[in-house]
Amino acid sequence: MRIALHTRVRAEHITAYETAHREVPAELAAAIRSAGVTSWTIWRSGEHLFHLLECEDYARLLAELEHLPVNIAWQTRMEKLLDVVHDYSPEGTSAGLPVVWNL
Repeated sequence: MRIALHTRVRAEHITAYETAHREVPAELAAAIRSAGVTSWTIWRSGEHLFHLLECEDYARLLAELEHLPVNIAWQTRMEKLLDVVHDYSPEGTSAGLPVVWNL
């Protein structure tokens, strides 16, 4: 399944956000893959971040990562940089952007 998300980085933290994503912990990347993600791309337009995930089951992904210490540490780091964060709670399953059109 494909999931598109929108988050927003604080303007003064764009460089720190991009630097952080060049240093994603290997343990976190492995956990994301283990939770069924085959691809995760983030694009930035100004302060707006657009994520496209390819995964087996988005609800499973969130459930597996929500309480994982390496993800909690990463999310704590991201909360300092973002105005709109990725929601790993069960309610986060409805955070995906709705499909308007597809070719």
